[in-house]
Amino acid sequence: MSDEHEHHHHAHEAPEAVDSGSQALAEALRSSFAIVKVVMLLMVAAFFGSGFFQVGPSEKAVILRFGRPVGGGASVLLGPGLHWSFPYPIDEVVKIPITEQQTVQSTTGWYFTTPEQELSGEELPAGPSLNPAIDGYAITADRNIVHTQVTLHYHIDDPIAYIFNFASASNSIQNTLNNALLFTAAKFKVDDILTRDVDGFREAVQARVSDLTDQEHLGIVIDNCQVHSIPPRQLQDIFARVTDAQQNQSKQINVANTYRDTTLLAAAAQASAITTQAAAASTNYVIAVKADARVFADLLPRYEENPYLFAQQKVAETMAMALTNVQDKYFLPERADGKPREVRLQVNRELPQQKTGANP
Repeated sequence: MSDEHEHHHHAHEAPEAVDSGSQALAEALRSSFAIVKVVMLLMVAAFFGSGFFQVGPSEKAVILRFGRPVGGGASVLLGPGLHWSFPYPIDEVVKIPITEQQTVQSTTGWYFTTPEQELSGEELPAGPSLNPAIDGYAITADRNIVHTQVTLHYHIDDPIAYIFNFASASNSIQNTLNNALLFTAAKFKVDDILTRDVDGFREAVQARVSDLTDQEHLGIVIDNCQVHSIPPRQLQDIFARVTDAQQNQSKQINVANTYRDTTLLAAAAQASAITTQAAAASTNYVIAVKADARVFADLLPRYEENPYLFAQQKVAETMAMALTNVQDKYFLPERADGKPREVRLQVNRELPQQKTGANP
């Protein structure tokens, strides 16, 4: 009896223990599911919350959904402000600076240098010869070699073309810049690139870049560019001597031009003075001739009245003027027979001889 009673008692307690364990497990599962739901809700909220993004005042943005733009036409571009998109990898936001100036530098035409050396300005020593495997260069119109580098500044004018026309518009701009640099260098002589026409070379490079970017519809506007060109480092001494010779030539030409201008000014002044003097002499001569003409015109009536008397008066006046400073004067009256008197003057008179005797 006791064994049966004990067995019945244990059988009665077993179901109760199983029900308690199941209940505890169920409660634990319910708590876990609640936590999982909360975590999932938080993850979903965080997932969708991460889709918010800010577009700056000088930017435009484009949403790419699985690589395709969302929207059409002008609505593709999102203006400044807060926007939302599905997080990556569903959507991708591409921001485009509109007013900010972009910069790109040519990658050809310059000798090998590391980025650290470019930033520090350090120049590597030139080797014995140019290494075409690593050193860039450009060939000029007169078949010389020159190192040249261009820095281009631009801003984006058409964001849609800039983003969607090319896989990488910045790489396309750089390739265009390299093309323009080598193309333009082949049309200029080395002296023009280095010294004589530096501005003309820079303007030609910029014009070529502008034409190519317009043809390719890159959606940018060229602001300006800077060109830096140097001769091959292995030939710097030779180019320096050539430059000195050119400068000396220019100096001598300037000196010659100055001397020419000074001489021409002096000659012009002298010619003007001679011309003025001649004009004054001509005027005075004409005035004197006119005065003499008036005098003769006034004397003519008197001569016509009595030519003999007029002639005698003029002879007397002339003789008076001529004999004013004469030491010896001789007046010869007219002979009674009317014949002229003969006057003989001894020009070489003998010197008086000294008297000889006691009293010399």
